[in-house]
Amino acid sequence: MMKKDAASPDKYDLFIQKIDHFQSLVKEKKNLQEKIMLLQREFQEKIKLLEDELSAILKKLELNLPKLEVTDPAQTGFSRFGRGQLGKSVKDLLRSNPERAFKPKEIADALNTKSTTVSLWLNKYGMTDEEIERIPSGSGSKRFVYKIR
Repeated sequence: MMKKDAASPDKYDLFIQKIDHFQSLVKEKKNLQEKIMLLQREFQEKIKLLEDELSAILKKLELNLPKLEVTDPAQTGFSRFGRGQLGKSVKDLLRSNPERAFKPKEIADALNTKSTTVSLWLNKYGMTDEEIERIPSGSGSKRFVYKIR
């Protein structure tokens, strides 16, 4: 009977086996956690490099975007006129105020457009237009006011 008892594990042996199994599981868990942390660190480093590269490209795009943007009339605050529309608008403004003479700047402000655009139109087409009267103002007759005939 003693031989049977010596060959079979007793409660202490069973307890140590359970602890050894438990310790091996804890050790395996720690190894896996270390591997996961290492992979996460590597992943974060790669992501960081890509994020830095992306932010550099975005900065370059932000710097170059204004060069490529076409000015929109809504952004500039000025009205744009199609071919022939500016002349019609100038004449309509002058007709609506026949007693008054306008400077090119006043016409541009009334039409919500650039004064250089109005001045160019008046110098190119307004001089020959029979409906528009060009009146010299100031010294040297280099400046003009415009009125409807």
